[in-house]
Amino acid sequence: MTFAAIFALVVGVGMLTQWTLSFVTKQIPELRTEPIRIAFHLAGEAITALLLVVGGLGLLAAVPWARTVFLISVGMLLYTAIVSPGYFAQRGKWGWLIMFTALIVLALATVIALSTSATV
Repeated sequence: MTFAAIFALVVGVGMLTQWTLSFVTKQIPELRTEPIRIAFHLAGEAITALLLVVGGLGLLAAVPWARTVFLISVGMLLYTAIVSPGYFAQRGKWGWLIMFTALIVLALATVIALSTSATV
């Protein structure tokens, strides 16, 4: 399904870009204050993003394993989109909550669309 593939690719690349820019511009203070916790968090985010990209490319190529990888990656994305907003809410950055809400809605829409589609 093209919608699911494009969603996965855009979100995966977006996640990698956001974290890379945050790292390069030194906007991750937890690297100094909580290096172990943030390292695990960044690993989870990177794996989620990479699986989204792989799943999206797989869906576009219509390979047999694509649905499975896509569904795993969207499950990971849903977890992070539910847990991560607390960090921003604690800091009063409410715009991020809107973005995470939109991600949740779109992720669920892609899963529903993919599950009702007969072909990849």
